[in-house]
Amino acid sequence: MSTTPLVHVVDDDAGIRESLGMLLESVGMQTRTYGDADAFLARFRETSNRPTLVLLDVRMPGISGMTLLEQLRATHPALPVILMTGHGDIEMAVRAMKLGARDFIVKPFAAQDLLDRVQAVLRRPEREEPQWPESQFAASRLQALTRREREVFDRIVRGDANKTIALDLGISVRTVESHRARIMTKTGAKTLVDLVLLSVGVKPPHP
Repeated sequence: MSTTPLVHVVDDDAGIRESLGMLLESVGMQTRTYGDADAFLARFRETSNRPTLVLLDVRMPGISGMTLLEQLRATHPALPVILMTGHGDIEMAVRAMKLGARDFIVKPFAAQDLLDRVQAVLRRPEREEPQWPESQFAASRLQALTRREREVFDRIVRGDANKTIALDLGISVRTVESHRARIMTKTGAKTLVDLVLLSVGVKPPHP
């Protein structure tokens, strides 16, 4: 039985496929690359005797990454998927997590960040279920915020810049930055996407 992780990379950009393949193989993983969802579906066979993961680009010609994710959730519900996008669409991130994606990473990303995320997901080969409903998990994290921190939180997830938040609330930009740092610490969030997921009652992959 092989224990070498196998990562399927699905991206229509040949340069990205090649660089990701080289990066993952440099840390001892095996990779298979595909230029579109059709090529992946034609050749993919889930390998049950080794850790397996799909790195999936969101925007591709033909079947989109989001549509492919929906199909995989129906046919291979335990298969871990990390979505990649160059657009950072927050609504898309929320939808992806609700569909069962394990993580969502925005291009361009640092090589070590991607490796850390891939390895973190592979350490959890089966999707973990929260000990209480996700909405309660999110609520418990947000209850730790002060009233002012919650005001800043609401504006952050709305997409407002620090300067805009400071102007709206009548505080300095430095104060907004301090609130933002405390919000990240109290919620356990590592990214803006994590905060947005908490705001809609979805448990992020990180906290």
